[in-house]
Amino acid sequence: MPTFYDPVADAEEASQALRGLAHASRDFAHPEDAYTMMGNLLSGVRSMQQSLAQIAQQHNRHEGRAFDDHGDQAAGIRDAHQAARQLFDAAAGLDAVEERLNLAMQAAGRIAWHPAPGPPAPSAAASLERGAEAVSRWVNIVFLQGEEADAVLSMIDRHGPDAAIEHLSGFDYGAETTDAAMENGYVYDTLPAGPLDQEAAAGEYTLTYNPDMGHVGLYRRHPIPPEDRLDPESHTAGPIGPNVGGAASAAGASGGLAAGAGGATGAAASRSTRALGASAAAAGGRKAPAAAGKGRPAKTDGSWFTHPGVAAVKRDRGLGL
Repeated sequence: MPTFYDPVADAEEASQALRGLAHASRDFAHPEDAYTMMGNLLSGVRSMQQSLAQIAQQHNRHEGRAFDDHGDQAAGIRDAHQAARQLFDAAAGLDAVEERLNLAMQAAGRIAWHPAPGPPAPSAAASLERGAEAVSRWVNIVFLQGEEADAVLSMIDRHGPDAAIEHLSGFDYGAETTDAAMENGYVYDTLPAGPLDQEAAAGEYTLTYNPDMGHVGLYRRHPIPPEDRLDPESHTAGPIGPNVGGAASAAGASGGLAAGAGGATGAAASRSTRALGASAAAAGGRKAPAAAGKGRPAKTDGSWFTHPGVAAVKRDRGLGL
């Protein structure tokens, strides 16, 4: 934040702000924002013009304190006057910049930007194959902070983000990196980037970096095959048909314990008797009320810790109560 009293600190603040703008303005999704940006830059040009003139005045005002490295005051005064003249010329040269920027703002103000075209409507074939599409996750390859991040940020300033992606991708060891990230919880559904982070993509890699916060991260898109993804509705493994025989075998092998706990036997029985409304097998041998025979669902367990809606879902899916 500007201090309004420390010219050295405020000059550094202005330099960092312009440096950040140079990075952020490389691409932005809303071109209508350019008008606001130009207005702020126009104000900045006027402030810079005033600052240059004031710095020039300081060279003339304090000329009596000017010496060269050998202690020659005449040479120091001569250099102070020369610096002041150049600063005044630089301030005058900004008049043309201000004029051109003002004309650009007037032209930009007459533009009516339309929204970006939306994605094309999916075809019928694509809609049918939508369920078989693979999803993906983001695997963290490397995350740097402090001095290590400063070195990469310097590389981005000198050579661009593509060079940083090429450098950091050397830390990716394929399946070994993926397994380590999954074991330690460094796999994300969405790219973990903050609102002020900048992004750059190259192939399967995406780089996120923030010069102000001093951190850099590289992430790789990891596709999930359709057979390994989770059903978004039930959060269970993707479409697998019911195995009634297997469930019954598992119940028999458990020595009857699953029948009391509402396990695999309940799953098989609920599938076979749900049309008749009977839930005696899922309830561990309890008799269903007479109303179940008329097509109404059987009454669920009224335990204090069982939500009625959850109990109904468990019964319908054959999970047992």
